[in-house]
Amino acid sequence: MGVSIGIIAIKGGVGKTTISASLASELARTHDKKVLLIDGNYSAPNLGLHMGIVTPDKTIHHVLSGKVRLKSAVHECYGVDVIPGSYFFPNDINPLKLKDKISGIKQDYDFIIIDGSPSLNEEILSTMLASDVLFVVSTPDYPTLSCSLRAARLAKQRGKPIAGIILNKIRDPSYELSLHAIEEVTGIPVIAKIPDEKIHTKALFYRTPTSIYKENSKFSHEIRELTNALNVAKSRKRFWSSFFSFAVPREAINRELLKEQFYTEQFFFKER
Repeated sequence: MGVSIGIIAIKGGVGKTTISASLASELARTHDKKVLLIDGNYSAPNLGLHMGIVTPDKTIHHVLSGKVRLKSAVHECYGVDVIPGSYFFPNDINPLKLKDKISGIKQDYDFIIIDGSPSLNEEILSTMLASDVLFVVSTPDYPTLSCSLRAARLAKQRGKPIAGIILNKIRDPSYELSLHAIEEVTGIPVIAKIPDEKIHTKALFYRTPTSIYKENSKFSHEIRELTNALNVAKSRKRFWSSFFSFAVPREAINRELLKEQFYTEQFFFKER
C-alpha cells in the first residue's frame, strides 16, 4: 500500500507546485518508485505546465465530476503518472471525493503526491483528507509564517497534523526568520531549507521539473535529500554512526527523524 503525501500552503508564490513536481520526479528517477502526481489546486491548476502537459484531454476535474475513471486521466511524464487539472472546466466538481477516488489505486503506487490548493476552503480540505502525510511549504517571512500556522491549525482539527515544513526561497537569512524561530512558533520540524535560485523560471519555460532541468542546483540537492528520507529502503546506520563526529544541520536531523517515523509505520508506511 502506497503513502499519499499532501503538499500544502495557504499562500501563493511559495514554490509549492515546483516542489511537488520535483519531489515526484526525483522519487521516480532516483529511487525507481512508482509515483502518482495529482493537481489538487482545482481553481488555478498549473501542475501540468511544470510537467510538460499543456492541453490534457482528461483531468482531475473530469474525475471529480464523475465523467471518467481516475486511471483514464493519467498522463505519463518524466517517469511519473500525472493527473493534471483543467484550466477551463464549466461543470461543478466535488473536491471531497478525491480521497475515495484514490483509495482504489493506492496499492498500485509507492507514493501519491497531491499538489494542494492555497485556498482555505474545500480545495485544501480535499488534499488534507486524501493524504496520509502533510508537508507545508513556507518562505521565511512573517506573512507566510502566519499562513502556515493557519494551515497547521486546520490540519490538526482534521486529525492530519503536519509532519514537516519545507522552507523555500531563502534569500537573506540576516533579515529572515531562522529555522529555530519557525520551529519554536509552529511546533513543526523544518525538513528542508532551500535557497532561492534563478533557475525556476527557465525550468518552467521549458516545462521541465527543476530537479531535472538542473540536477546540480542547490534546490535539486535539497529535494534529493528529502526523497532520501522518504525512501525507507535507505540505510540509517551511516548517518547515526557519524552523528557525533561533525556538525549536522538541524534540517538533516529532522529528515532522519522523519525516516524513523516512517520505519515505525507512524504514517502507515511500510518498507518495500
